[in-house]
Amino acid sequence: MTCPFKTLYERIGGQAAVLATVTKLYGKILEDERLIPFFENIDVEKLRSSQYEFVKKAFGGPSAFQNQDIRRAHANLVKNGLNSEHFDLVAGHLQSVLKELNVPEDMITEALLIIDSTRDDVLKG
Repeated sequence: MTCPFKTLYERIGGQAAVLATVTKLYGKILEDERLIPFFENIDVEKLRSSQYEFVKKAFGGPSAFQNQDIRRAHANLVKNGLNSEHFDLVAGHLQSVLKELNVPEDMITEALLIIDSTRDDVLKG
């Protein structure tokens, strides 16, 4: 039984697990023809680093990520058509990555609920 006081970040495996997740996630995102247009002319390494900080914070780990950055970071993408369908595609890739990394189903569900809680901020741009 897991300790109820541990964050998802701790239970999922901390820094190494989040880094592996983000690395594999961007591998999938950048191969998805439905998502790749949103990543043209973007510094993918900088984006990966930012996403790593976001996921660490979202999962309850230490991070310098600021919540207000979510809207600002996605504002131009929303103007260019980013919508719930794209959000769902990314969430689906995240789910797939977590399964590939053998994360238990209850933690995958928890992770997806956390990420879904950012939907409005991401899509309001």
